[in-house]
Amino acid sequence: MALPRVYDIAKEVGIDTKVALAKLEELGEYVKGGSSTITPPVAEKLRAAFPKKEKPAKKESEAKAKPASAPSIVTTLSINSEVFGFENRL
Repeated sequence: MALPRVYDIAKEVGIDTKVALAKLEELGEYVKGGSSTITPPVAEKLRAAFPKKEKPAKKESEAKAKPASAPSIVTTLSINSEVFGFENRL
């Protein structure tokens, strides 16, 4: 098993790498930089220091919202004829 890197754990918990490095220093762990590997117990300390925030549940109306429809070809041709001075020959 490969050792995790500081930036991977920081991304996992949703924080900046610099914040993770500062927290590791505060916890008494020596880490040179964001690409340094850390042992699994140290990674668990870092994860415990920054618990994940729960995302709020989506409302049903937002989940069922229809995506915007693409503009029709007639609208596109009308815009092009106005902008470029072409005649609409449909």
